[in-house]
Amino acid sequence: MNRTVDALITARETRRWLPALPVRPADEAEAYAIQDAVARRLGPVTAWKVGARTPESEPFRAPINAATLFFDTGRLPASMFHVIGVEAEIAYRLARDLPPRDAPWTRDEVLDAVASVHPAFEIVDTRFTAFGSQDPLSHMADQMNHGALVVGPAIANWRTLDPLAERVALEVDGETRIETVGGNTAGDPVRLLVWLANAGARSLGGLRAGEVVTTGSCTGTVFVQPGSRSVARYGTMGTIELTVE
Repeated sequence: MNRTVDALITARETRRWLPALPVRPADEAEAYAIQDAVARRLGPVTAWKVGARTPESEPFRAPINAATLFFDTGRLPASMFHVIGVEAEIAYRLARDLPPRDAPWTRDEVLDAVASVHPAFEIVDTRFTAFGSQDPLSHMADQMNHGALVVGPAIANWRTLDPLAERVALEVDGETRIETVGGNTAGDPVRLLVWLANAGARSLGGLRAGEVVTTGSCTGTVFVQPGSRSVARYGTMGTIELTVE
């Protein structure tokens, strides 16, 4: 595992992208262990990404470090990324800790720990020579393709939000690329939050006050070029804009 962790760190530092991992993870547990080891070396974990392929399937996650978490910014440097895949998402910020415990955190307890809800952009990226070129476990080990998380302003009255009915339109340079209602394949994002509190974040000490959890793409991934301006317009959550140049 150490060789794989070293290779992922070196790819980030040198921008010499990997044709493959030196040793592919044998299973999800090993992929998560690689994620965690990379995260510890990159610095403080200040956010998480969590998603699921269907409303019924087991969620997946990746820790996000302070260096790739941004609040209320409209610009990021293209030099941060190998590829630039834009996803409009819904993110939750925590008001208090949800540490590992024997009794599972309930849905109500998790919601009571939420401070605010935000529109967000995740930029997906890769440390491999080409996006999507590897087996799923290798991409899981590579921070589930995380590049950066940009968090917009908190929305009012977040408890009235119905994510499954939220309309989201993603524009790139003034052209609408996708418009969806409840477009997240995972379905209910609160299910993902509860899973993360009870299982996904356990290996890194649980969830902590101030951390942000982004809950998967509402729009799918739209790849853009440096200099492009992306705008996500939500039905009730306002607008978030980002230029990567």
